[in-house]
Amino acid sequence: MFREFNDPPRADEFSELIKKRLEEVKASGGTRETVTIDWNDKATHVEVIDLPLSSLYFNPGTHRIRAQRSHDPAKDGALEDDPWSVESQDYLKFLLQAEPSNPNRRDSAFEALKDSLEQFGQNDPGLVTHHGVLVNGNTRAAALREAGAQSMRVGVLPASFTWADVNAVELSLQLRKDHRRDYSYINRLLAMEEQAALGRTPDVIAKEFRVQVKTYHQERWILGTIRELIERSRSGGGVSLRLVDFEYDQEKLKELERLYKKVSAAEPDDGEIVKELRLAAILLDFSKTDVRHIDEYFVEKDYLVAELPPGLSDLSSGVEQEAVAVPGLGVSVTGASARVAAARALNDQILRAKALAGSAEPATEEKQAAQKVFDEAKEAFDKAIDAAGRDARVRKRKQLAPARLADACADIDQCVVEVVQARAARSLDEAALDEAVLRLRESLRKLAQQAGRVQGEPGDGVAWLVEAVAPKETQ
Repeated sequence: MFREFNDPPRADEFSELIKKRLEEVKASGGTRETVTIDWNDKATHVEVIDLPLSSLYFNPGTHRIRAQRSHDPAKDGALEDDPWSVESQDYLKFLLQAEPSNPNRRDSAFEALKDSLEQFGQNDPGLVTHHGVLVNGNTRAAALREAGAQSMRVGVLPASFTWADVNAVELSLQLRKDHRRDYSYINRLLAMEEQAALGRTPDVIAKEFRVQVKTYHQERWILGTIRELIERSRSGGGVSLRLVDFEYDQEKLKELERLYKKVSAAEPDDGEIVKELRLAAILLDFSKTDVRHIDEYFVEKDYLVAELPPGLSDLSSGVEQEAVAVPGLGVSVTGASARVAAARALNDQILRAKALAGSAEPATEEKQAAQKVFDEAKEAFDKAIDAAGRDARVRKRKQLAPARLADACADIDQCVVEVVQARAARSLDEAALDEAVLRLRESLRKLAQQAGRVQGEPGDGVAWLVEAVAPKETQ
């Protein structure tokens, strides 16, 4: 969430250095380098100067690594308390070099950036506040420091800029179509949330992020769901999932949002169960194609019930929850159904098991038990999804023949229109039409032979077809 930061140490001293450098650039004459920024819907040009790298501060409010800060809760807490300390700045540098989805690994894109800077130097200037806090170019500054550079070319924002202005400028620069490294998925969601907290409307935010308004609302729903999952995963020891744990789940979560709204519109309880079971499958690291098998049909057929081991919640058990009283109104509403409550309980077990098993805590019996729960849940889901997939293929085969016949009907309807048009224009090739109709009769005869072999009494459609194509002498 957006916050104001206090000034870094020696801010006034550094501001004086910046003023002197700017005056020197203006006094030197000749062509001066500038950076164009978008501020208040206007293009503003700011002067570019050289500043010592060692005196620049990484921006603690940068959107680029907002989600990754939760990688180490202790260091994140220290960063909140004192963003300008050596430890906090080192943590920001570490995250800028790390993979967005797994901060324990160094990002190959960072390595490529460092190699490029070493070989070709700095092409584009960064951007700093009047106190030397990097607004744009945090990752470049980290790479330049590793490359041994002593200074960095940066544009300087006006001294009157507030932290709200700084955040707006950073977003506008990073969301340009020509930016070189996108925000990670979760950081985009956090940036949207921050803009909403500043009072901007969905229309304005959607335009700024170059998405449709419905996509903006979808992204807010996804972030809210992720935050809820993180809270539900929290165990007694404080271990929980992190925002970065969902970096690779963008498409799965978007498909879930669309399916959840569709199913909930017809049957709210089924929508909730589909949501919980799909989220569980996402947490268990199933592929997008596997997760798609968890739909309203999956819930209706109870594929998972037979596969769950005794240690996990039973989706078929439970009683209706008591009605929930609405404070101040003197009325009650029906609580979640037993099936919804059971699905949530199952997902809660998987959430807590994943959080504990994947934590950096030393190996304990509790952690081993959590890993066992996770493995058992994955095996149960694997079997259920496999069964649902087999049935889905069977259903698809059953629907192929009727679907093809429906397509043929559409073609014949279009043929009727074209015959009328050709006759009106006196361009109909009647011989070719006659030959095509004979081929149609032969095709219908073959279809009647196969369709007539169904067990029991044929339906009206099949009975008509068999009679229509039967030889005249048998009619």
